[in-house]
Amino acid sequence: MPKLKTKSGVKKRFKITATGKIKHGVAGKRHRLISHNSKYIRQNRGTSVLAKADTATVKAWAPYGLN
Repeated sequence: MPKLKTKSGVKKRFKITATGKIKHGVAGKRHRLISHNSKYIRQNRGTSVLAKADTATVKAWAPYGLN
């Protein structure tokens, strides 16, 4: 069997934690922030854990894990 390639978008957008969960950046932080209130901006700061339903899909795109 040949080696499987990791999707290049997954390499850039996700990290796997030590317990196997997947972290991702929160959407809606790049531009047009003046239309959002400060509570929205503050709560979307940093990263969050991916939903369990989406975890299997992302792990299939990264067959050997992410560094």
